[in-house]
Amino acid sequence: MSTVEEIKAAFETLSLSERAEVARFVNGWHDDDWDEQIKRDFDAGKFARILKEVDADIEAGRLEEGP
Repeated sequence: MSTVEEIKAAFETLSLSERAEVARFVNGWHDDDWDEQIKRDFDAGKFARILKEVDADIEAGRLEEGP
């Protein structure tokens, strides 16, 4: 297996946050103030209510798959 194939295979095993970290590294991205605020808000539980609603909608079959 080539190194590129190994990297691709390893990438598939990463969590979403780990994939984002790799993408930032590869693309030289740095989180801006807005991204940092979203992270702080998420960590503080400010999205808990909406996430609970989305989970309920998914369980009830009220959401359709996107394009």
